[in-house]
Amino acid sequence: MSGKIYRVSGPVVISVGLENPSMYDVVKVGKLGLIGEIIKIDGERSIIQVYEDTTGIRPGEVVENTHSQLSVTLGPGLLGSIYDGIQRPLDKIKEESGDFIERGVTAVPIDQQRRWHFVPKVNNNTEVAGGDIIGEVRETELIMHKIMVPVGIAGTISGLKEGDYTVEERIAAVSKGGKSSEIRLSQKWNVRSHRPVREKIAPNMPLITGQRVIDSLFPVAKGGTAAVPGPFGSGKTVIQQQLAKWSDADVIVYVGCGERGNEMADILMTFPELSDPKSGKPIMQRTILIANTSNMPVAAREASIYTGITIAEYYRDMGYSVALMSDSTSRWAEALREISGRLEEMPGEEGYPAYLGRRIAEFYERAGMSTLLNGLTGSITVIGAVSPPGGDISEPVSQNTLRATRVFWALDSSLANARHFPSINWLNSYSLYTDDLEEWYSKNIYEDWDKVYKRCMSILQKEAEIKDIVQLVGYDALPEEDKLTLEAAQSIREDFLQQSAYDEVDTYTTIKKQGLMLRCIIAIDEAYRVASERGVSIEELRKNPVRQKISRMKFIPEDEVEGYCASIMQDAEQIKGKAHK
Repeated sequence: MSGKIYRVSGPVVISVGLENPSMYDVVKVGKLGLIGEIIKIDGERSIIQVYEDTTGIRPGEVVENTHSQLSVTLGPGLLGSIYDGIQRPLDKIKEESGDFIERGVTAVPIDQQRRWHFVPKVNNNTEVAGGDIIGEVRETELIMHKIMVPVGIAGTISGLKEGDYTVEERIAAVSKGGKSSEIRLSQKWNVRSHRPVREKIAPNMPLITGQRVIDSLFPVAKGGTAAVPGPFGSGKTVIQQQLAKWSDADVIVYVGCGERGNEMADILMTFPELSDPKSGKPIMQRTILIANTSNMPVAAREASIYTGITIAEYYRDMGYSVALMSDSTSRWAEALREISGRLEEMPGEEGYPAYLGRRIAEFYERAGMSTLLNGLTGSITVIGAVSPPGGDISEPVSQNTLRATRVFWALDSSLANARHFPSINWLNSYSLYTDDLEEWYSKNIYEDWDKVYKRCMSILQKEAEIKDIVQLVGYDALPEEDKLTLEAAQSIREDFLQQSAYDEVDTYTTIKKQGLMLRCIIAIDEAYRVASERGVSIEELRKNPVRQKISRMKFIPEDEVEGYCASIMQDAEQIKGKAHK
């Protein structure tokens, strides 16, 4: 039995007369069949949040219950797609309704006509269970799509054979106790339920991003969580785009949650033209974009977050490393606040609902490195941007995000205004993965990495203290040792931490090159100090051409950097040798 609209308040619709409503059932509202979701049941009344614009609908119109929860379709064809918050493919919708999305329009998320070549990886009459990989499909040149038994199904598999199938055709059957379940290339999953794993394990390797300030000073582990709060114009979106372009994750899911339309349009235009740094193939072959801009219905922002993380979990279950960029969770929180207000719930701090902290924590808890049901290891790294009003991170969204994440990249508008990008403040940022990843860095860069890293951080912290003294007594009154610290800190800031996203070489730096660069800077600092102790003046040391060589180091191509750095190390030894004479 269909229900009827009783009341409309923005994206919140109250319905009466729905038959057997359940929490989070998807419903179709009004004559246009707008997609909505039951979020509260009060007696005969069902409170629905609608994911489309409710303008023009009125009391008395029909509400139909689908008796299914908000789910995404998972299968070959996801990669390279651009969806809205409820997994409607924007390119297909554009074909139907033009540049503006008409209300009530629907489209299947995955092409149901395309045929995929399926290759079995298990034999018929084999015992299988949920999560087991039974075959493969070449989804793109970069990603082999693993076809898995849906969670909750177990038994003996039969009817499995190689061939070309659509995502809806049966490829096998699993039987147990007289009950048979059909297996297809695609499956559905409720976005609000996390996909199960065997166990979560401690992260033990970094997500290499190619951004020096991140990889070398404040790394995030594969399977880790990171927060990027910052005021408007400080570069949150640019950082997330850089990570999406260059990080070494196998699959990228980029969720534009309530961001400005022009920023999302820039992503949609530039990503298809980019190449993967490892393979040279188009980067969209390993990327899924979810576009839910600020002018789209507010309730869909919440759905977009869950749609993104569910797709990420699906590829993780194949054994891949997935990175999810969420830009920005503040817009998601604002959607929660608006819906909560219309539900007349008791407001918490700054009007946000009392359950804000729990919702944020639940989202970030779906990240992690895990041993999967099929025995493989996969990971989801979640990097969430936060847009605190006025850049004040004491507000509830920032604080709850920092409680749930282990990396804090503090964006600084003063650095952005000085054209220092990435504008991550090295004094306020932190990473709680540094100790966990020390062994990996020692094995993969050089054994004394920890010593070089600590020396670098010590110089930057000492510089901040010296600058306060300089303002009181002036530079000339400083002791030589402090002047050398300022020289080294300037080199670290300008020649290492500052990076140009527009330079072909500097936009991405391998972890090997990062280690060489940092070692050269520290080696020259040590050489200068030895020379200073022997009476060589700061002015004389500044005239040494090695300073210019270091400033050019970040623009040296990868295949030439070892020889270039070796020459700098020789210069450091010569400076020490001259000082001894």
